[in-house]
Amino acid sequence: MKKTILLLEDDHQLSETIKQFLMYHGYEVLCAYDALHAEALVYEKHIDLMLLDVKVPHQNGFDFLYGLRSRKIETPAVFITSLNSVEDVERGFDTGCDDYIRKPFALKELLVRIESLIKRRYGTHEQKIDLGGGLYFDIKESLLLQGSKKFPLKTKEAKLLAIFLERPFELLTYEVLFEALWEYGEEPSHGSLRTYIKTLRMIVGKEKIETVKHVGYRFVKE
Repeated sequence: MKKTILLLEDDHQLSETIKQFLMYHGYEVLCAYDALHAEALVYEKHIDLMLLDVKVPHQNGFDFLYGLRSRKIETPAVFITSLNSVEDVERGFDTGCDDYIRKPFALKELLVRIESLIKRRYGTHEQKIDLGGGLYFDIKESLLLQGSKKFPLKTKEAKLLAIFLERPFELLTYEVLFEALWEYGEEPSHGSLRTYIKTLRMIVGKEKIETVKHVGYRFVKE
């Protein structure tokens, strides 16, 4: 599944340059030019990584990320900023960023850092993920395994579980899940989503997938 990057950068020319470069390398890029728009995208879309400038309208990038982290949103984040003092770097990491790159930077360097974070977080998908209680998820084969038992999952069920595992404890709205599970041209369905949730709960345990009424779902990882 193509990885989606949120780019918060108020310099439109730089934003477009980064967007085109990353799209060429296979990423989907969502651009925001201020913190309010970026926050809306975080809750509306499925995002795998965030690139955040610091000096942006409405709220600086440090406070923006700190707010997300305080709400248990653990999406990897990289600051891209002209602020280059040791104190700025320290503040960036204190707010919860995963990397910090100073402007001006080479696009190739940015790509290397992005790929490193993506691999670090999602690279385990090539292996069996331990869900506890002797239950394992094999994403490559779309299977849940428990001892000699195999529980094959449909494509969207496997995608849904993968998203939950990538973003544990995070409230995933219906809009985020629809965006991640349904391809362009497909019609999202609340009924189908509830069916996928029901199937997963029967295998992994009802208590691991919380329903937040009228909003979405949260995966509770041990």
